[in-house]
Order: sequence, then C-alpha cells, then structure tokens
Amino acid sequence: MVESQQTTIINLHNSGLPPETIALQLDISLAEVNKAIAAAEGKSAMEASPSLASFYLDAVVDLDQAIKMAQQRVWKALKVENRFDISREETDEVLAKLVKSKVMLVILHIDLVGSTRISSTLPADRLAAIIQAFTQEMSIMITAYGGYVLKYVGDAILAFFLARDDAYLPCINAVNCARSMIKIVREGINPILNQYDYPEMNVRVGIDLGENVVVQYGWDIFNIAGKKLKMPHYDILGYTINIATKMTALAKPDQIVVGQMVLDVLDHRQKATFHPLQVSHEVWNYVSDYSRGIYPLYGTA
Repeated sequence: MVESQQTTIINLHNSGLPPETIALQLDISLAEVNKAIAAAEGKSAMEASPSLASFYLDAVVDLDQAIKMAQQRVWKALKVENRFDISREETDEVLAKLVKSKVMLVILHIDLVGSTRISSTLPADRLAAIIQAFTQEMSIMITAYGGYVLKYVGDAILAFFLARDDAYLPCINAVNCARSMIKIVREGINPILNQYDYPEMNVRVGIDLGENVVVQYGWDIFNIAGKKLKMPHYDILGYTINIATKMTALAKPDQIVVGQMVLDVLDHRQKATFHPLQVSHEVWNYVSDYSRGIYPLYGTA
C-alpha cells in the first residue's frame, strides 16, 4: 500500500468513518483498511502530519463515492436520528504541540448561504438534522484533504491546514477541499433535500494563508460519572482567521474566495480558475504588508 493511500485511510478513520465505509470509498479491501489502521496505532498526530502535508490528496479522494455516501447519510438523517461522530481529539493533539508558538496555517472558512430562509421554512427538529448532516459531510471532506476542524460556529466551520514547511500543497489541498465540499452540497445533499421539498443549500468559502498563534485559554471541565474531567481549550489567534472569515462574506453562493498569498502559491492550472474580485474600499479595506496596499482577493467564476 502506498503511503499516500495509508494517510488517507487514517484521515477518514479519524473523521469517524467505519472501516467498511472507507473500504468502499477507496475501492480497496476491508483487510487493507484494518491493516493500515492497526499500523497507525500508537502514532501521534504530529508524527502523521508532516507526511500528510506532503501529498496531493485530490488524487486519492474518491469524490463520486463520497457523494454517494453523503446522500445515504443525509437521507438517513432525515428519516431517523442522525449520529454525529466527528471528534476534535486529533485537532487538540496537533494544537497541544503548537501552544505558545507561531505557525503558518491555511485557514478555510465555510458557511451556509441563506440559512435564515432555511430556518424559517423547516421545523426545529428537521433544521437541526439538516445542519448536523451538513456539518458532518463538510468535516469529513476537511479531514480527507488533510485539514483539521478548529470549531463550529452556528452554520459555519473554521478549519486549518498545516503549512509550516511548504505552503504549496496545503493551499492546493485546501482549494481542492473547498471545490469538493461545494460538489458534495450540490450533488450529495441537495438531491436528498429536493426529495422532501426542502430548500436547497448553497455555501461560500474563504481561504487565506498566514502566520497564527496557538493559545490555550484554560480548561473545559466535564462531570462524568461523578468525576471531574479537565480538557484543555485551544484556539488560534491571528489576522488570517479574521481575514478568511470576512472574505467569506464577500463570496457569492457556491464561490471560493482566496487571498493573494494563497493565489501566489497555486499552480497555473488552479490560478486560471480564479479572477480578481472587484470590491469597493468601503466594503474591503484590509491593508496588508504582503501586498503593500489593499489586500487583493480572487474568486472562482
């Protein structure tokens, strides 16, 4: 088994997918999946992340199979109670190694367009099921492309891709991840919503690259079986988080917006799919040292 495929298996396994589903998605045997998972036992997230950043993951993600699995999960979420099994454990392990340090990250922010319209149309239980299904599908894609979910904010997700040594592949993977997420929504989630006469979903994505600081704010305390369990609460601070969030708001439905720093490291094929975003200075006036002026933004057609 090639190392890139093994990395993808571990990624999908950590996202909560059962081995049987991973085998179907990658079109390999269940024995191969279980062997890769067993081989990874005992490895820390920091041991895995350098190899993860070294692969062009779009080549090993079976998007057609991912769409089929998304349809099945969304249909099930609307018929019976949905299970949300995405864990932050791997994210916390990575951030724990980076606390009180500066690190280059690709930040990806995705949110739903018109969620107010959806919420006014659906009863609360159906709305919760759909948002949960959406969040799960987007999280699975982020993990499959080597990213980490930082937090969920309402109907939005903040994620990051490590770019400590070389920004090229993390940026490529983040952009390809965004394209796949849009396709999952269009071809995986919306056809199921159409069957129930529910409003279709659209998303918008903002991606930027920059230096950030990892901080620990304190501890989350849980009371389990009469015992207190303390878990550290990590977060990321930096302009990149704020900029990625703000540029997302400028995107059209199903559009990806990237900053100049991301565009500069993409290959020619990827660059050709982005065009300068014309935004008035009253709406966008972020001044960057990188561009020595108003920070340029670029959007997909």
